[in-house]
Amino acid sequence: MSSIDRISRREFLKRTGQAGGGIVLALSVTTACQPAAETTTPMQTSDGSSIAANVYVNIRDDGIVEIYCHRSEMGQGIRTCLPQVIADELEADWDKVKLIQALGDEKYGSQNTDGSTSIRRQFDMLRKAGASAREMLITAAAGVWQVSVDECVARDHAIHHESSGRSLGYGELVAHAADIEVPEDPVFKSPDDYKYIGKSMDNIDGLAMSTGQANYGIDTTLPNMLYASIERCPVYGGSVKSLDSTAARAVTGVIDVISMPEPTSPPFFNPLGGVAVLASNTWSAQQGRAALEIEWDLGPNAQYDSEKYREELMASCCKEGTSVLNRGDAEAGFVAAESTHSAEYYAPHLAQAPMEPPAATAQMNEDGSCDVWSCTQNPQSVQETVAGVLGIEKEQVHAYVTLLGGGFGRKSKGDFAAEAAWLARATGRPVHVTWTREDDIRHGYYHSVSAQHLKAGMDENGTVTSWLHRSAFPSIGSTFSPDSTGPGGFELGLGLVDNPYAIPNMRLETGDAKAYIRIGWLRSVCNVYHAFAVGSFVDELAHLAGEDPKDYLLALLGPARKIDPAVDGAQYGNYGQSLDTHPIDTGRIAAVLEKVADMAGWGRELAAGHGLGIAVHRSFLTTVGTVAEVSVDDSGKLRVHELWTAIDAGRVINPDRVTAQMEGAGIFGMSLTMYGEITAKNGAVVQGNFDTYPVIRMNEAPTEINVHIMDVDAPPGGVGEPGVPPVAPAIVNAYFAASGNRVRELPLRNAGLS
Repeated sequence: MSSIDRISRREFLKRTGQAGGGIVLALSVTTACQPAAETTTPMQTSDGSSIAANVYVNIRDDGIVEIYCHRSEMGQGIRTCLPQVIADELEADWDKVKLIQALGDEKYGSQNTDGSTSIRRQFDMLRKAGASAREMLITAAAGVWQVSVDECVARDHAIHHESSGRSLGYGELVAHAADIEVPEDPVFKSPDDYKYIGKSMDNIDGLAMSTGQANYGIDTTLPNMLYASIERCPVYGGSVKSLDSTAARAVTGVIDVISMPEPTSPPFFNPLGGVAVLASNTWSAQQGRAALEIEWDLGPNAQYDSEKYREELMASCCKEGTSVLNRGDAEAGFVAAESTHSAEYYAPHLAQAPMEPPAATAQMNEDGSCDVWSCTQNPQSVQETVAGVLGIEKEQVHAYVTLLGGGFGRKSKGDFAAEAAWLARATGRPVHVTWTREDDIRHGYYHSVSAQHLKAGMDENGTVTSWLHRSAFPSIGSTFSPDSTGPGGFELGLGLVDNPYAIPNMRLETGDAKAYIRIGWLRSVCNVYHAFAVGSFVDELAHLAGEDPKDYLLALLGPARKIDPAVDGAQYGNYGQSLDTHPIDTGRIAAVLEKVADMAGWGRELAAGHGLGIAVHRSFLTTVGTVAEVSVDDSGKLRVHELWTAIDAGRVINPDRVTAQMEGAGIFGMSLTMYGEITAKNGAVVQGNFDTYPVIRMNEAPTEINVHIMDVDAPPGGVGEPGVPPVAPAIVNAYFAASGNRVRELPLRNAGLS
């Protein structure tokens, strides 16, 4: 593939409207992106180019195929996988494909690179983009040769007339294809003919990333640019009471000190307020910031104490809650049970802590529009947030997407970009805002703290006949509504109501929980703590019954069948996708469980002090099973020696990227399990850097993370997030197997295990 082309908005418009330069191909937005009623019909320009509302394919008259990537690259490989799909259906030569990063624009449908949606919700749309272009070129060639389209075939970046041996390259056909109507229902290739889809291909950004040539949000520079560092109130919702900036202004390089707008309630994705120091370089801005003298009004959340809140949350999950799913009669089942067992599980707030903290650069234009460059997962969110803060139309915000040094959900919010935009207008110069690591950890959108209560009733054989699961946590909804007091909406379908177990009596409930800090999403969202609680509890039940944990899990899953949570009254449960195309299939879940157990040599004899733990969890339409081998030394310290992971994600685009995602999920999940914890005292977050919010270091990593991708002929599921949830329960269960001790709270270092 040729090098990546970064172009301005003006150049983009010139290219897509130029006379005779190529054919620009686009598709109507399908229901995968927005309701069919909002579909946009393609328009025709004067030169016959097709301009419409989704992923663009521009075939130039020199034969180069330009593919516009409308999603964000943060290491997951979407800038490789997306063109793989399009180029395969187009029969394009990979070395003649050029990738262009798309700006934020609603014509692309959703651009939010979050929720593991980039392939699973758009696979057919991407195929249609390539297949439509292919059929247009075939029609053009048939017209040139005056033959039937059935006699022509696309292959190797050209159209061939097999019987005569004639061929025309794609570039040669541009002028002839320009007036051909975009086909509504192009025929897709047979999977047997795929040459890119399903193949491991090098990450197109890999060389630039590994040699330091890649440009991230933190790298953006503009002429006459100011650098800003912002001091924010240590307590969410607080504001400036008094400010003395004399010492800050005396720092060499400091140019100005500006008070930011007050924070909003609810926060949405708006800036947090505070005081900005602007300077000729980042170091001076940070030194000036350190010299600020600010007295804060800490606001309504100053009394928040995470330890006290933990007690309140545990109490909430232990009393009757709001029912969100009922199957059979759970209470009657407990009365009739031979025995019962219950347990509570706790998991703290977490921070995403991507390696590159939030960073954005903005400049105002003479026409009142604003250009923003940011490491964003969602350029449309940047448009909306910046427009709201500046009081302009979102179409006036030109959101450019850089590479992201990690995201994990934090960078799908546009607050940091809005800070840069507001300061650019206030100063009349381009402004670059870089968050420090401490800013990122102390002022983020946190993964929610949670408490879980589980209870099981069992017959004389240890078979579960009744099940109660109550989940209490402050909701992401609190970011948008101050009246939100607990779980709701889509959160219920993230490991709660989509329970796959064959238990005749089941009741699922939620408990009240108020938010005191900004709540957002982190890789796999609620699945993290739901999988921890459920996966750990099932292991407890297996040992109480005297059964092998893997066999017990298989028995709980029951016979192969497809589950519909709505049958039991649930309103959510399948990530917005049809159960017809993406069923909750216990047979597929069981197959993953069997495979990962086989990979790890489940049941083999282990060295003294070692233990194996197993867990399986379906999230984002994908099932992942994990086995961990750990050891516990004489001092009680835990060591994770090896991880095994099996994943059923349906059809896979790039196996190498899937493997990398599962390896990364293993390390990410280990970090959360061993160390992940955000706490608050007097309303302020205590942690600030990797010394107090550690991640797994190289010397702690497993010697091997073994990955197997199941060969399943099914629509694609998610990949970026599903590998995380089963890691914690697998490690905790392995710890029990090695030591005989149960741990029901995370992180494990609080129990002295790390």
